[in-house]
Amino acid sequence: MTTMRLEHRQIVSIDIKADAATVWEHLREPAKIRRWFGWDYDGIDAEIRQIFVDEARPAETSAVDEPAQPVRSLTWKHGDLITVTPVDEGRSHLTIARQHDGLHRYDGVRDEMDEGWIAFAQQLRFALERHPGQDRRTLRAEELDAGGPQDRLLDRAGLHGVRGIPLGGHVEARRPDGSPLGGTLWHRTEFQVGIQLHGLTEALLVIEETPAASRPPHGLVTATLSLYGADDALVAEVERRWSTWWGARRA
Repeated sequence: MTTMRLEHRQIVSIDIKADAATVWEHLREPAKIRRWFGWDYDGIDAEIRQIFVDEARPAETSAVDEPAQPVRSLTWKHGDLITVTPVDEGRSHLTIARQHDGLHRYDGVRDEMDEGWIAFAQQLRFALERHPGQDRRTLRAEELDAGGPQDRLLDRAGLHGVRGIPLGGHVEARRPDGSPLGGTLWHRTEFQVGIQLHGLTEALLVIEETPAASRPPHGLVTATLSLYGADDALVAEVERRWSTWWGARRA
């Protein structure tokens, strides 16, 4: 019997303004992985160690143009593959691919694992390009009801029309408490957007949308805010505003 090899499908392909060695360190060292992976909760350190230390299999090959700069990769037994390729001094390319047999979380509309890797890759890029060397604190509002057509959560949050803004374009919004919000569109895909916020601190807000077809009747919204170099007082102030914005507490 002939066994068909299931090919990888690429879900992330981005340039990062950081050298490949630095990107690789942020995939291998748990303290640096915390600067971009997941969000703050009691089990995050154990999760990072399990995924990136215990289960990941590192490998490297010589780059075609520059043998001294290897192409490095991480693979997992279920087929996920992260590859870091040197581009030039101070820049590298990151890809994330998954095998088709890893579609057990695909509901016919949206794949939860795909969306997670996309968000994490953008959080990694933000950490390295905007806050190199800084540790991260997060706030999270998870699986909130997206609201009906006349009462959409993102509209109430002042983010209506954000999908019509070009990458790098300016985002202006007003929170429910009346305070203004300004930022730059960091990334956008079918089911999520990332906004680089300007205000009390430069932060990254990633909003993931689960459509109504996947979670009726209205769909869901999950928001993750990554803060860097913030002391306890600043985090408390941001959390106060966050709670009024989403009506949710830190995860």
